[in-house]
This record gives sequence, structure tokens and C-alpha cells, in this order.
Amino acid sequence: MESAEPFPEPLPGSGTEPPPEEEPAGRTARRKVVRCRLCGRPLTGTESRRTGLGPSCDAKLHPAPPDIRTRRHEVEQDPLPGV
Repeated sequence: MESAEPFPEPLPGSGTEPPPEEEPAGRTARRKVVRCRLCGRPLTGTESRRTGLGPSCDAKLHPAPPDIRTRRHEVEQDPLPGV
């Protein structure tokens, strides 16, 4: 398998990355990558970045409370007179 580029881009974390390029004037700096504390995936949402957990991992650790309607049960009763 040959690459179209003579020197393919090195893998991240291999220690052979080129120095970061300077941002042109007027552009904002990139945000620091924040990773999920449970699974390690990069977080993109503001709330997820603040808590440090992705939506699926947060749902695993903090499940939603049971709905009140699920705890109700039908009661057998006689029909009302005149109905």
C-alpha cells in the first residue's frame, strides 16, 4: 500500500510531530482538547467539557430517576352508579 504523499503525517503521540504552526493574526486560538474521564473520548459540548463526562458516560453514572407514572398501578373498582 503506497501513499500519495512522499512522507505521510506521523501518528499523534509518536514524538516526531512537526512544531505547531503559528496562528494567523485575527484567528482565535484552538480550545484545549478535553477528554471524558470514563472512556477517554474527546468532549465537544460545553456542559460535557465542564463536567468532564460525555453524555453516555454521564447517563451510566447518573441514571434518570424513575418516572412517577411507572409506579402507578390500576385499581379494580366497581363502576360508578348512573354511568
